[in-house]
Amino acid sequence: MTTYEEIIYEVDGPAATITINRPDTLNAMTSLTQAEIRHALDASERNEQVMGTVLTGAGRGFCSGVDMNALGAMSEAGKQFGETYEHLAAEAGNPDKDPNYVFSPPYLLGLRKPVIAAINGACAGLGFSYATFCDMRFVDRNAKFVTSFSPRGLIAEHGTSWMLPRLVGPSNALDIFWSSRKLEAEEAYHMGYANRLCEPGEAVKEAQEYLKMIAGTSAPISIMMMKKQVYKHLMSDLGESMLEDNQWMGDSLAEDDFKEGVASFVEKRPPNFAKVKVN
Repeated sequence: MTTYEEIIYEVDGPAATITINRPDTLNAMTSLTQAEIRHALDASERNEQVMGTVLTGAGRGFCSGVDMNALGAMSEAGKQFGETYEHLAAEAGNPDKDPNYVFSPPYLLGLRKPVIAAINGACAGLGFSYATFCDMRFVDRNAKFVTSFSPRGLIAEHGTSWMLPRLVGPSNALDIFWSSRKLEAEEAYHMGYANRLCEPGEAVKEAQEYLKMIAGTSAPISIMMMKKQVYKHLMSDLGESMLEDNQWMGDSLAEDDFKEGVASFVEKRPPNFAKVKVN
């Protein structure tokens, strides 16, 4: 078991939870934080009992962005840089070696299993980018979002210019980027950015319960394939997507999971589906 310095990783049945644990900085990320998150997600990928992972922050915030000490050093150097952490090398994820899912945080889209952001407070900068690339966002009513890019003289970073308009539409995305205003949880929900509005302190619990719920009713391989379909087909024409869907549908009809899904329904019992295996 790896000992982490800047995150906490816990597994409760089918729900794993990663907590960014730098509350004194509102969970500002360092290179080590990001490496540890990726390593922990790799552990979730390899654990056959885990359906998905919740990503959250300790204390009052989700993540306030890049640690300002690191940001200042980047400004002086005039470039991005980061350390490598060989002991945290992660291999799982992006099984198709799709170049779209190489970089951080878009690599979250290439993982086999769901990742849900449980946003418990301030979510800014790089933290906003991570939340944007999670599969779902469960948001406390007192949470606030801010991009923080334009006031720093930056562009829309980390692939958010691709992902955010797909969640909230181009005009809303431009407003969020240009103004860098604080986006309240209620507005984020009505825009379609937040999937669930939760009472304060309840986002993590509700996200964990969601993962446990689908673990009890849904085939893990079906969940994996649906995630792959959605993100791959965002970048494909409809005709190409339909041909691939038809092929994969035919494959799924021949699998034991389909037989088990029908049998469990007829016999009125919980299904016993196959687990997602990682080589």
